[in-house]
Amino acid sequence: MLNFNLHFPTRICFGRGKIEELGREISRYGNKVLLVYGQGSIKRNGLYEQVLQIFRDNSIAHVEVSGVQANPRISSVRQGAELCKKNDIHLVLAVGGGSTIDCAKIIAAGAGYEGDPWDFFTGRARISHALPVGAVLTLAATGSEMNSNAVISNDETAQKLGTASSALIPRFSILDPEYTFSVPPAQTAAGTIDIMSHVFEQYFSPTPDTFIQDRLAEAMLKTCIHYGPIAMAEPDNYEARANLMWAGSLALNGLLKAGKHTDWATHGIEHEISALYDVTHGLGLAILTPHWMRYVLDSRTAPQLAEYARNVWNLEGEEMALARAGIEKTAEFFKSLNLATSLSAIGVEENRLAEMAVKATSGGALGSFKKLEYQDVLNILQAAYAG
Repeated sequence: MLNFNLHFPTRICFGRGKIEELGREISRYGNKVLLVYGQGSIKRNGLYEQVLQIFRDNSIAHVEVSGVQANPRISSVRQGAELCKKNDIHLVLAVGGGSTIDCAKIIAAGAGYEGDPWDFFTGRARISHALPVGAVLTLAATGSEMNSNAVISNDETAQKLGTASSALIPRFSILDPEYTFSVPPAQTAAGTIDIMSHVFEQYFSPTPDTFIQDRLAEAMLKTCIHYGPIAMAEPDNYEARANLMWAGSLALNGLLKAGKHTDWATHGIEHEISALYDVTHGLGLAILTPHWMRYVLDSRTAPQLAEYARNVWNLEGEEMALARAGIEKTAEFFKSLNLATSLSAIGVEENRLAEMAVKATSGGALGSFKKLEYQDVLNILQAAYAG
């Protein structure tokens, strides 16, 4: 296990009715809020009006950025940063899923920056400070409610890039599983796979002797496998929604990567797909992940893939065969969630695969579990295209 530093600064308010604590949490930072939300689902389920009533009850002034998309755009960030500057905003509040929270984070950083917030993603500027960010989570998926990461898309450059800074970690997040009851089955499935993929990227690692991190990772994977289908079939099942929501937060808050080299190759490849085709991130990961697993399997990686098959899927057998069986169980599970199994099925054009492979490896080889160069990435994309 490697050395590490770890700090969890986010105050988590978890459970039914925790929205009642929103006014007190905001008031710790001021009384002028930028409210950031998505395409209108919080208006349909009544959460929007609840939040506004809390603002009124606590004498909190607010302005809004609405319409944040599933792959949040830099245009929304620019709009929000300008509103923060013009209205002397004290806190940026995201009400929604990971995309909304990511957008709010970069708005908070852009509020104190005189240049273009896209500079944070191109290396022209670093995020050293930001307005406080709070979140009310409505979708279990990205873990953005408890981490320092943000991913933003730029339509002008056809890029989807990430950045991270401790300044972006939300000061508080309200996690009420009941706010995920209205999430449709397809989004629930994609969110479940997003959580699992975050775990995979940290679980499959060249770092030896990380026993406790690996057992935690396996517990989170088994949680998703057990509760994902239940949440899809029974949208109002509180325990299913609660376990998925908490798994999503724990999967990417720094706990699993502590003391390890992590991979993130599959995420790097998927970002190129969703940058060009605006694909739901979890769906892209569901298509790519089994093909990545098959491609990286060799005599060196087989022991860890076999351990995964044994401890998560309860399979037995000789090491290489066991590793292959675990991969196929993964693919079968993703398919059972009624998700597409090929890039061609979601509209990706075969003649753009090479372009995506070039972009994905423009900064060098991907991954650490097994290094992937351009041809490796292209091979994975071609396999995923065929399905």
